[in-house]
Amino acid sequence: MSGAGGTVSTELAAARKRLQAAGVADPLLDARLLIGEVVAFSLTDFVMKPDRPLTQEEQARIASMIERRAGGEPVHRILGHREFHGLDLLLSKDTLEPRPDTEVLVDTLLPALKEAVSHKGSARILDLGTGTGAICLALLKECPDATGIGSDISTGALETAAKNASRNGLETRFEIMQSDWFEKISGRFDIIVSNPPYIRSDIVTTLDREVRHHDPMAALDGGQDGLAPYRLIAADAGRFLVENGIVGVEIGFDQRLDVSAIFASNGFSLVEAVKDYGGNDRVLIFRR
Repeated sequence: MSGAGGTVSTELAAARKRLQAAGVADPLLDARLLIGEVVAFSLTDFVMKPDRPLTQEEQARIASMIERRAGGEPVHRILGHREFHGLDLLLSKDTLEPRPDTEVLVDTLLPALKEAVSHKGSARILDLGTGTGAICLALLKECPDATGIGSDISTGALETAAKNASRNGLETRFEIMQSDWFEKISGRFDIIVSNPPYIRSDIVTTLDREVRHHDPMAALDGGQDGLAPYRLIAADAGRFLVENGIVGVEIGFDQRLDVSAIFASNGFSLVEAVKDYGGNDRVLIFRR
């Protein structure tokens, strides 16, 4: 990168050039995000304070982050956190990076959650395979009378989810539980939600390198046909739902019919199907 005496604008120009050469899709935005993290700049600050000088330590940190990005590491993995539904969430090697499309799942479930609270004064959520805690924590943030359990098989994911609950002031209403799907779960819930691994085993190895090398495989691989987790959820969810409770799942773009059939064979009916921002089927809501 630039030598001593560099400013934000000279560093930004060099970083953009480096990322462009590496074939990064949005080199300017990524360079701003990474430099902004080091110098605590918002995107506006780049316009207002381009001449802010950089210390050698800042330059070294920026250089290392830019090289990681040029090597294909996703920008939010390098930052170590990302925004999701108004929450700032820490990421770890044990968690998927929450995607904007998953916000659709949160928004689809919110009306049902608020309705349950208005009827009973409270509501309980179970988030299976919680990862960063994103889905459950976003629902709790929007609904102060709800409580939730985030379950996951991964200890590292649960540690990250617990930190995220504290980081966002939700730790008193969020509990973590290590469980292989429903194995250790007890009690009943108004909403059971999951963004399970839904990619076919043979496809996982062909995914974009940013996903393949940086997202945990266990959170992606849905078995031979990508549907194994839905079979497990559909078979058992009924025992853990309150009367009229609902199950909400995220799905792959071509899985609507298969997942609906799996739930139907377990006595559920599809009450809502919602597309993501790209127009693909993404969220299914079932009631028994």
